[in-house]
Amino acid sequence: MQVAYYQENVISLSTFEREKWQQLYNASIRQQVTCIHCQSPMRFQISICEPPTFIHTRATEECIHTAKVMETKLSNKLNEAEIEINNINGFNLPVKKTITDSQSEHEGHWKEPENARALPTFNKTHSSTHSWTGYRQTLADSGILLDDAQWSAVTTTEGPLLILAGAGSGKTRVLTTRTAYMLTELHYAPKEFILVTFTAKAAKEMKERMAIYPGIDASILRQLMIGTFHSIFYKILLHHDPQTWAPSSLLKMDWQRQAMIKEAGREITLDEKEFAFDQALTQISWWKNHLLSPEQVEATSPWEEKVSYLYKRYEEMRKSKGMFDFDDMLLGVYDLFLEQPQILQRYQKRFSYVSVDEFQDTNKVQYELLTMLTKSKNICVVGDDDQSIYAFRGSDPTYILNFNRAYPNAKTVILDQNYRSNHEIVSVANNVIATNRTRFQKELVAQRSTTNVPFLFFPYDEEEEATMIVTDMKQKIEKGSKPSDFAILFRTNTSARALVERLIESTLPFQLEIDGESFYRRKAVRKVLSYMKLSINPDDTEAIKELIGALFLKQQVVQEVKALSIINDCTLVEALPLIQGLQPFQLKKLQSLPGKFKELIKQSPLDAINFIEQEMGFADYVKKQGNEGNKMERGSDDVRDLKVVANLHETIVGFLDYINHMIAKYDEHRTQKTTDEAIQLLTIHRSKGLEYNHVYIVGAVEGGLPHDYALDAWREGNDKPLEEERRLMYVAMTRAIDTLAISIPSRRKGKKAIRSRFARELNRLAASTKSTVRG
Repeated sequence: MQVAYYQENVISLSTFEREKWQQLYNASIRQQVTCIHCQSPMRFQISICEPPTFIHTRATEECIHTAKVMETKLSNKLNEAEIEINNINGFNLPVKKTITDSQSEHEGHWKEPENARALPTFNKTHSSTHSWTGYRQTLADSGILLDDAQWSAVTTTEGPLLILAGAGSGKTRVLTTRTAYMLTELHYAPKEFILVTFTAKAAKEMKERMAIYPGIDASILRQLMIGTFHSIFYKILLHHDPQTWAPSSLLKMDWQRQAMIKEAGREITLDEKEFAFDQALTQISWWKNHLLSPEQVEATSPWEEKVSYLYKRYEEMRKSKGMFDFDDMLLGVYDLFLEQPQILQRYQKRFSYVSVDEFQDTNKVQYELLTMLTKSKNICVVGDDDQSIYAFRGSDPTYILNFNRAYPNAKTVILDQNYRSNHEIVSVANNVIATNRTRFQKELVAQRSTTNVPFLFFPYDEEEEATMIVTDMKQKIEKGSKPSDFAILFRTNTSARALVERLIESTLPFQLEIDGESFYRRKAVRKVLSYMKLSINPDDTEAIKELIGALFLKQQVVQEVKALSIINDCTLVEALPLIQGLQPFQLKKLQSLPGKFKELIKQSPLDAINFIEQEMGFADYVKKQGNEGNKMERGSDDVRDLKVVANLHETIVGFLDYINHMIAKYDEHRTQKTTDEAIQLLTIHRSKGLEYNHVYIVGAVEGGLPHDYALDAWREGNDKPLEEERRLMYVAMTRAIDTLAISIPSRRKGKKAIRSRFARELNRLAASTKSTVRG
């Protein structure tokens, strides 16, 4: 059905404003949308692949007939250029909505999904057709099948070897099979090997894989050195200097490190509630992994100047207490090898064969350690420059791109057969990544083709995007899919807000793979909400603490405000103008606040946020934070996202009640035991190495994916961040096995959005492809 009764009016989806569809959806859940004939509640369905409609589960013939008659009457009326509100059969009818030229094609109306077009003809490739012999046949008999390129990598055992392993090409299988081949067929000593990876999970998987190979027993496994960079090199430190590097001296928890830099921050009067100390720790770690001491750091912004001071004092405090952090483990070995070359020589002799997984993620200190160790030049590195996505941690694809320069005699093997995704997904991923200029020229080849062509879909905004995805997943689950078949991937944690809320409201099980607090506990959001809370309760002590920071006052003022409130028998808000020792402009601003708080409570949530920004000075606070903050963190983005939620609510009280409910549900969900049978919500960074039958990529618009900071760098002539964003898109696309859906919302954070360049690139055939394009 296309018509319903809502708020004492007949509404038609052909005229009902698109920006209010989500409100209508929410109202239908509350049973406030009814049939125009029988008044039974109807559900408003917004999905990806089908036009929006009202679902009437108890519709009679009369209901259907009445709806059709009304739809016809409305359709006839809408053929006129303009109509006024009319009364037909006792029902008030809407005014026709005119779509202006400035609105995008799909902003005013639902638009059908757009299938990817640039798809080359599928030609299935085969491995080799001749009979296998020896160890390769032994492996095949055990269910371990290798194509010719994989077998070439396995049997290359001496000298430097670069294995370029595309997404889904079986790189872990190749790395472990090569080691097993060298141990069982060539009888190398297991103590000569070191296999390095980046995560404990990957190291565990590698050990488990090694155990399945013919001829590999427990005694061999015990002698193999398999682990992460940190675990392997920490053992070296512990062996040579157990007192300095005792486990009890490790700063394991972030709060331990934060306590030190917060103490240092007080020395330069950094407000604990205002300064991003967690981001400062990330920056310090980046400097350390680039072998930059505090004296070598050259700050490029006021924020970095503050962090460089914290870095210097952190190092001084850490050393005075005899403590070390995880970064120091690698730096410690680096210094040990430099200062005591005889120890380095000992390990060079022992580890004759070095294998490194995910080599594209290597940072400077890790690369230097590997270079030191591999005097024999028997180094095998496995990775994919197209999947280098950890620059914020210090990783640099230059090391894999320049491997052949560092090792001129290196052999390169390209694993280009993708055993995960269908041909259609692989093709569009190839199209996107081919635009990057700094990469090895290669192209993935899929093993199968299906009718599931990747597509773009077009929600109005983040709210409707979440509703569409949840509806689509429900429809697929009803047809037999499992919740664990689905993954929703996003660029940043804040992009998950609407999705989390929609899933909380649904009955679908989901797992949220992100760090940090609820969106509503982010700094800028907390402060906006503090204004609203104080408009309702001017004595809210927690809200006044947040407000103080937004007013550019120190937290010590809070106690003074409390005391003034008691002495003068007034509310905390009324006590603000009584603060002593302020500049005239500060006092003038505080004197106006009590009256403005009284105005604030009368407004809708959306108008209230605009009022807080423009009339109560919050825009100045956000601007100052943006100038001094980290380039990836923009408080203004959070405020715009809050406005999107606010627009769905009519009163401040109702808005705050909703937020409190969502915070409680979020906390409840975080404490629940994880289950394997759940929809996965995760950032693209966290999705790397994983795979799912059905993948949704959200927010594929300029400023979202690619991120704003990369576009800013690109405009200044730096292509590297934008190329990494494209690699992120490539990683996200190649997580999909069967279906891939990419969302292009027409509005993002309340502003008109432009389709991501990556979404445009997926319809440009990769340059090396010389096949027919099918539409």
